[in-house]
Amino acid sequence: MPRYLSMIRVDEQNPPAEGPSPELMERMGALIEEMTKAGVMLDTAGLTPTSEGTRVTWSGGKISCTDGPFTESKEVIGGYSIVQAKDKAEAVEWTKRFLRTHEEFWAITVEVREIVAG
Repeated sequence: MPRYLSMIRVDEQNPPAEGPSPELMERMGALIEEMTKAGVMLDTAGLTPTSEGTRVTWSGGKISCTDGPFTESKEVIGGYSIVQAKDKAEAVEWTKRFLRTHEEFWAITVEVREIVAG
């Protein structure tokens, strides 16, 4: 069964002032539990802010490292999930359910891509 990586993009520079409500965390926890019991959720986590990250770049035969924050980035990967689904359409449906756990003031984009079996 194919696996899919969902990259959760957020605007790190303009987070909602309200932050995640207890109700949001409860809804998200219930959905993750449902997905885990269904054998769909393989892994999920949030990520630390870009201020704590390092970009490692290979260009012109040289490696460079740049410590965060990365102010030129409007949207950053704020979290991820790896799901196992029968096809991309099912993975997208689970992603829609995840997004619907959030209140209307959230602005989130999730990119869903199949993981190439190696």
